[in-house]
Amino acid sequence: MKRLILLSLVLIGLAFGFTSCSSRSTPSPGSIPGYDEGEQYLSIWVHNIEDTEEGQCARKTVDAFNKAYQGKYFADIEFIPRNDSGGGYSDKVNASVMSRSLPDVLTVDGPNVAAYASNGIIQPLAEIPQSYLDEYLPSIIDQGTFDGKLYALGGMESSVGLYYNKDILDKAGIQVPDEDHPWTFSEFLEILEKVKPYTDEVNGYPIDMEYKVGETTIYLYSPFFWSNNGELVSEDGLYVNGIFNSENNVESVDYFKEILAEGFMSPVAITNLFESGRAAFKIDGMWEVRTIYDNFPDVKLGVAPYVVSDQWMGERYAPSGSWTYAASTEARDLEGATELVKWMSGVEAGKLLWEESKNFPSTYEANAAFGYYADDPNYSALYQQLADYGRPRPKSPAYPQISTSFQRVLENSVISDGNAQDELNKAVHKIEDKLKRYTMS
Repeated sequence: MKRLILLSLVLIGLAFGFTSCSSRSTPSPGSIPGYDEGEQYLSIWVHNIEDTEEGQCARKTVDAFNKAYQGKYFADIEFIPRNDSGGGYSDKVNASVMSRSLPDVLTVDGPNVAAYASNGIIQPLAEIPQSYLDEYLPSIIDQGTFDGKLYALGGMESSVGLYYNKDILDKAGIQVPDEDHPWTFSEFLEILEKVKPYTDEVNGYPIDMEYKVGETTIYLYSPFFWSNNGELVSEDGLYVNGIFNSENNVESVDYFKEILAEGFMSPVAITNLFESGRAAFKIDGMWEVRTIYDNFPDVKLGVAPYVVSDQWMGERYAPSGSWTYAASTEARDLEGATELVKWMSGVEAGKLLWEESKNFPSTYEANAAFGYYADDPNYSALYQQLADYGRPRPKSPAYPQISTSFQRVLENSVISDGNAQDELNKAVHKIEDKLKRYTMS
């Protein structure tokens, strides 16, 4: 589930006069098993490998769609997996923008919806009743909306946990707060100090933190900025100066620097530091729960509320977001493409995703079917955090540059001990270069 940013996002499309005119051909009825005369053909691309759990869920969901809409629509799915650097799928999308051969429906990583929409790659979905949209978690609708229009719906939702080792916290006599009263920055530093003697005993660190390559860094750590009344981009996604490099964000970066300076985290990545029982805490995606359950059963795992700034006033701040389904601007039947997006993100699709891959569904009904995970306190805590405090990543046509810049700021400021303000200012210049085409009028 670890998601890498689509590094070579297709910003070149408009420069070559990208329009909705498509050069792709439609297969003839009978040329594909199950595709019959009179059915509207709908092509769909997904970023998964077919024989993975998520890939099989997509295949089964498309098959169910074809059965339900037999005689009206036929969806033909193609699997175009990403490679380790995030390419593969994005390369295929790039090439198809140039050749005007995009599918009717494609998967888009949640934070890239704004960039795809701004560059004319995806279009707003056909009208969907509000009563239908109310069934989705708020973070899903927020993630898929840009400039007041709904472009995408996700079949699953994800979150990030502040994981803790129960044995270590018990030794240190630490009680975990509830989600409405999370530890503040100041309080968490005191907690890390208390557990340090116990992690020192096993040649470890109080917290397992690292600034990872790709999308993961902004996904894990942007909440520290949000809860400190900081933003990464303006509300319309077009301006960063005075925002990305604000005083509040300097404070957040300096907080990470303090964690390192106090010896609470390692300056270099240590494989399985938390999983081996040598760290009291770890910040990671919800996939960590399954990793522990399947591979490190001796670790007594718990999920604490995400740490917040001392200035936090109860706003939404917890990480959220995952891949979505959207209609391309080349969709020949927008109504049909929208029906397919709804189906791929709907209740039954969500149930299947949880049952087979342990990804949270995007709808209340699907989550309710599993009792909101009351039988597992770790998944339950992650779900409640997501439902109550989940917030998608920033929306901007220059989101890929924002994500990359965020990672570099933390690397250069924290690991390399650079000046936080200077590094944020440098990042602003790079992001503004990407935003020029959208701000010039």
